[in-house]
Amino acid sequence: MKVLIIEDNARVSALLKRGLESQGYQIYISEDAEDALVMVDKIIFDLVITDIMLPKMNGIELSKLIKQKNDELPIIMLTALGTIDEKIEGFDAGADDYMVKPFEIRELYARIKAVLLRKSSSPKQNEISSKIEYKNLVVDTKTNRVYRNQKEISLTPKEFKLLVFLMRNAERILSRDEIAENVWGNHFDTGTNYIDVYIAYLRKKIDKEFDEKLIHTKPGMGFIFTNQL
Repeated sequence: MKVLIIEDNARVSALLKRGLESQGYQIYISEDAEDALVMVDKIIFDLVITDIMLPKMNGIELSKLIKQKNDELPIIMLTALGTIDEKIEGFDAGADDYMVKPFEIRELYARIKAVLLRKSSSPKQNEISSKIEYKNLVVDTKTNRVYRNQKEISLTPKEFKLLVFLMRNAERILSRDEIAENVWGNHFDTGTNYIDVYIAYLRKKIDKEFDEKLIHTKPGMGFIFTNQL
């Protein structure tokens, strides 16, 4: 497993390198975002771990560019920026997980294993239909485009992933824990209101302009994607 660490603090990158090599990973180090992009073009990585505060380009913009090149390449953000807004910005940029410094190295090992397991167990694009349709809402998982009444709707990567999960489980009540596990991973902090925030984002983009609402809250239970209510 090849892991790219993007970190301008030499002490932190050396700590990560030693720790992850002890777990059997092959580690590559980059000190800035521009160099990291060159490496991503040249080497097939299994995982990227990046800081946000980087020289030349921040980790948010870097993650967006990496996901444009390879949407299936997992990214873990490892940063001192830990407010809810900062975490949401990281997820919106395509991060698959987000850890705040200082961190426990054993927890990082667990997060990495969970992210790689989700990657290996998720269906490949050619194994499933690229289009999901529900009434007048169409999602193309190959191009990551969303249309309702043939009007294109722009979503962030995490909003898109959430919508796909809701649509693939249409007509079924989904708990916050179930959504957290499948969209954010096993280590998502269910004590936060991330899910409610993202559901609100989706409603504003998917439902607001239409009489027929598709995303509904079931008090005390969770959420359901349906037009039957």
